[in-house]
Amino acid sequence: MTPLLEQAIVKVTQLPSLQQDAIASLIFEELLDELEWDNRFAESQNQLAKLAKKAREDYQAGRVRKMGMDEL
Repeated sequence: MTPLLEQAIVKVTQLPSLQQDAIASLIFEELLDELEWDNRFAESQNQLAKLAKKAREDYQAGRVRKMGMDEL
């Protein structure tokens, strides 16, 4: 456990039970969101590889042009 996490846990344990549960819920939500993101990213690797291949082909064929952010 990192020192920062240890400090946070010490502070949380000093709160009333209701606030501890609220913080625990936030932590669980964040962990579940992170897990979902990791799973979705892992599942999209084939699609991302196809998009990257298409982008390289378009670039090599001269079908792309340089643009600034205000031109998008």
